[in-house]
Amino acid sequence: MISTVEKVLFLKSIDLFSQIPGEDLARVAQIAEEIDFEPKETVITEGELGDSMYLIVAGRVQVYKGDKLIVELAERECVGEMAILDSEPRSATVKAITSVQALKIEREDFYDLINEKMEIAQGIIKVLTRRLRSTTVGQSQDR
Repeated sequence: MISTVEKVLFLKSIDLFSQIPGEDLARVAQIAEEIDFEPKETVITEGELGDSMYLIVAGRVQVYKGDKLIVELAERECVGEMAILDSEPRSATVKAITSVQALKIEREDFYDLINEKMEIAQGIIKVLTRRLRSTTVGQSQDR
């Protein structure tokens, strides 16, 4: 069982939450549910409606688009973060390749939280915008 203090320290180490003050992260920690996955277990299924995101505390996962392996992710990385912002179907399948310990954040709980604390939404928007810009720059250099 991860304590609230440990969750806050973990959240602070994740890029998506790095810009959010510690006192606001304590609120995020309260809505983050611990969840475990066994090796080969599906975490997210492509095409399903997304309503949560997962922050990997320990273990490794693989992300697939169709049958194609896109990336392998490990500790301090997140999956499903776009689903927390929109109601679109999942864009990829995520499978555990080792035992995985994760924190799950549900969209409804997250929306309630950002309605109370706009700073949380602003911090996440900054990180996602930075990610989008760096991805766009990388794609334009490939052309």
